[in-house]
Amino acid sequence: MATMKDIARLAKVSTSTVSHVINKSRFVSDEIAERVNNAAKELNYAPSALARSLKMKRTNTIGMLVTTSTNPFFGEVVKGVERRCYEKGYNLILCNTEGDSERMKSSIDTLLQKRVDGLMLMCSTLEGEHLDVFERYPELPVVVMDWGPMLFASDKIQDNSHQGGYMATKYLIDNGHTEIGCITGPLHRNQASLRYEGYKKAMADANLELNPQWIIESNFMCDGGFDSYHKLKSKGQLPSALFVCNDMMAMGVINAAYQGGLHIPSDLSIIGYDDIHLSKFMTPSLTTIHQPKHRLGKAAVDTLINRLKTPDAYPQVVELEPTLVVRDSVQTL
Repeated sequence: MATMKDIARLAKVSTSTVSHVINKSRFVSDEIAERVNNAAKELNYAPSALARSLKMKRTNTIGMLVTTSTNPFFGEVVKGVERRCYEKGYNLILCNTEGDSERMKSSIDTLLQKRVDGLMLMCSTLEGEHLDVFERYPELPVVVMDWGPMLFASDKIQDNSHQGGYMATKYLIDNGHTEIGCITGPLHRNQASLRYEGYKKAMADANLELNPQWIIESNFMCDGGFDSYHKLKSKGQLPSALFVCNDMMAMGVINAAYQGGLHIPSDLSIIGYDDIHLSKFMTPSLTTIHQPKHRLGKAAVDTLINRLKTPDAYPQVVELEPTLVVRDSVQTL
């Protein structure tokens, strides 16, 4: 592999001159710069990213840990992260934790060995885990996405889940529904809890009673929605509408209702949460709360880069606001 010394020998200049041309660190005449560049091209020279990173103490590489899920929400966020990294000239190393805290810790150690400049975490199934790696490396920039209260200092990107839950329920109420149930995610997780609290507040503001028979805690997965529908059905009369706290569970509910002979929305209105790409192609297309997934990814990358520039700044929380997407799964009474 060619080195700067090889280029200097061929171009008949000093090694320091080659360095200035390659790194654009000092003015060099056009004639000499052309000789150096032609020599580099002839020798197929490629700058050493490792050598540059050691000199600059930066690798322009970001590590991201994410929990694999069948929920396309995570993939859509990662796509936003990848795009922003490319726009900002950063490389991305993606690690899958599979919801395992030991695997997450091992992945963090691996990323640190790769000398990443900072970390992004989107592993909400592990929220509340004690990660001593952040105590050992307090200077490591970390941005957390889609996670609840943390035991370490970091910047945080999140959607306003309480507002989203309120908006979803209020939309059902505004369309004449008074018998409204809720299928929640795991309530030990911050976002599931906040969406449920938003639902309860909207019901209270409208002076509507909560029927505990119509509230089911589930798992944010399609099978959870499917099973939750059958639990509701087994308890007797169904409500006229359901706020299902993510689109994947809503898909499961719609499938179970269809198998049970119900029509959506004439027999049961459903509103979801996330606005995953598939939601508009369901039958009927799903009315839902839109999370700005690409902006979530973009904001995480921008926040991490800003942290690299100003490492002593106070940790910040960036909250993105949800919006309502009206489609065909809610009937007006």
